[in-house]
Amino acid sequence: MLSRVNAAEKHPQCLCLAPTYELALQIGQVIESIGQFCADIKVTYAVRGNPVPQGSIREEQIVIGTPGTTLDWCFKRRAIDVKKITMFVLDEADIMINTQGLSCQSIRIQRALPKGCQMLLFSATFKETVRAFAVQIVSNPIVIKLREEELTLSNIRQYFFVCRSREEKYRALCNIYGSITIGQAMIFCQTRKSAEWLSVEMCQDGHQVAILTAELTVAQRANVIQRFRDGKEKVLIATNVCARGIDVQQVTIVVNFSLPTDQKCRPDFETYLHRIGRTGRFGKRGIAFSMVERQNLGLVQMIEKHFREYPAHPLLSSRQFGGQ
Repeated sequence: MLSRVNAAEKHPQCLCLAPTYELALQIGQVIESIGQFCADIKVTYAVRGNPVPQGSIREEQIVIGTPGTTLDWCFKRRAIDVKKITMFVLDEADIMINTQGLSCQSIRIQRALPKGCQMLLFSATFKETVRAFAVQIVSNPIVIKLREEELTLSNIRQYFFVCRSREEKYRALCNIYGSITIGQAMIFCQTRKSAEWLSVEMCQDGHQVAILTAELTVAQRANVIQRFRDGKEKVLIATNVCARGIDVQQVTIVVNFSLPTDQKCRPDFETYLHRIGRTGRFGKRGIAFSMVERQNLGLVQMIEKHFREYPAHPLLSSRQFGGQ
């Protein structure tokens, strides 16, 4: 985007959408860091908590946003002239075009763009159905895939605990702290209620813990992420709102307090891959632990089978570690 904009033109030229507020801010911060050497190129954020007056026109060349707010800026506030956009980027594109609300909003924006606008889709995972749909909305696409050896997560060791109850999961989590050296950790829960329970338990045991769920306000979410980046809390407990894209280099451990599942209680393979990918960033070593109830051992076997059958994904090496 930085290479494509014309700094002399004071209007939005590149538009990038991300599924969450946190990821949009992270993308923009990277652009601002690199762009400090690009004179007169500015970035703005079309996210909740950053309102624009009706009819005011943005002069920044790059807009980073979430679909709902960006839609509002484009068609209700008229802050962006979509006919002047020359590059349209979807980050985490598979979820952006496969989640009902995000998909409708993203496609509505895309259809209003000029015919010559370049469109870029980025994601670590693409289901075949999503890939097929992406090809329909991008004419004559150039597809760039990483080689299989570049996709391996061999630098992330994966283990699972077999537990009988939520309380036993928590004891296993405490055992991790007592047996290995931890920089910072991210713990993923399937529900907000589970995340809140775990946060209370860990705080009572004296751990520095932050919690991130979709129910927090924009300001609260931004504060939680920044404090975690700054190392003021060593543990971030999150629902899937933080499973994709967030880079915190100090994270050495990811814990699945519960395995990710869909509405039919089947494993959510893509979310699992994105969750464990929060550790071992930039080629560093990492560890991923999953807490599994005995009756859900079949989920682990399904995850193993899925990734073994699809060579574009890394081969999992799950092992029982210290469980019953």
